[in-house]
Amino acid sequence: MSENTLIDSHCHIVFRNFDDDLEQVAVRWRQAGVKALLHACVEPAEIPAIRSLADRFPELRYSVGVHPLDTKHWNSETVAILRRAALADSRVVAIGEIGLDLYRDSNLDDQLKILRPQLELAIELDLPLIIHCRDAAAPMLAELEQLQSSGCSPRGVMHCWGGTPEEMEGFLRFGFYISFSGTVTFPKAEVTHACARKVPGDRFLIETDCPFLSPVPKRGKRNEPSNVKVIAERVAELRGEPFSVVANQSSANARSLFDLP
Repeated sequence: MSENTLIDSHCHIVFRNFDDDLEQVAVRWRQAGVKALLHACVEPAEIPAIRSLADRFPELRYSVGVHPLDTKHWNSETVAILRRAALADSRVVAIGEIGLDLYRDSNLDDQLKILRPQLELAIELDLPLIIHCRDAAAPMLAELEQLQSSGCSPRGVMHCWGGTPEEMEGFLRFGFYISFSGTVTFPKAEVTHACARKVPGDRFLIETDCPFLSPVPKRGKRNEPSNVKVIAERVAELRGEPFSVVANQSSANARSLFDLP
């Protein structure tokens, strides 16, 4: 691998604020050394547009799923829609982003009702999970424990990690990867810094979650995939490792988890 090989393991470039300059955004991510991107899906209506982006950018792969804050987009047909989309395109490499969010909402029962069938779908299709988990580590770990006790061990990543080192250890025990976003560059994100230092080298990913969470010094601006380099630089600094080690290791980890180019 070249010294500047990076993967943005979670992005959302389908958003309208990329409509006017997406070709220039792509030039910048390629100049930054980003060799592959994984585009996350938050609800089924996005899938055709994300598929079109994969047609346009050969380095892009994508997931299908319903976000925990989008329970309103769930109905009796949703699992079938997600299954068909995943089976119809080999560029679908994950189920996500799914999970639990008790920071912005308190409807845990409703979120669990859409989480569980998506966990089952990932197991059925043998696809990794992209899990959004905010202020919900305990119920999320309980769901994984329940699956393991029934003989199922899904693999996946804890996206945009913001939990404690102790919570991280819980997800590592289930075989999950931990993904760091622009929040790892925030000066006051000391708990996330501790996780970045402690996570095993073969179990972390780097992501932008763009257009959200621009890293320092670009906070307040639209985030984009090229900024994954800034995030990798900060993770390298926290770990006391060369940038090339973090860039190549996180890329190898992403390729190990997902079928990425």
